[in-house]
Amino acid sequence: MTKRERPVFTEKFKREAVRLIETSGRTIAQIADDLGVGLSALVRWKRIYREAASSSEPHVDLTQELARLRKENLVLRQEREILKRAAPFFAKEANQ
Repeated sequence: MTKRERPVFTEKFKREAVRLIETSGRTIAQIADDLGVGLSALVRWKRIYREAASSSEPHVDLTQELARLRKENLVLRQEREILKRAAPFFAKEANQ
């Protein structure tokens, strides 16, 4: 009896297979059959890459949101300072 070797798939191949699942409109079983990959392996790759994508995206979004909020905060502080300086001027004009 000979030992059957399992094929080794590259990361690029796995990512491309997952992309096919998401964009082709075909079933996972059809794609697995076409690629010569086991259905369970393809489902596992899809889960792994989906979890990796969802866990990394919030960090990017939060970083971008933090940068946006810091800029907005700076603008608001500058506007407040301008209004503080302008208030005495307009109060003086209103009294005349």
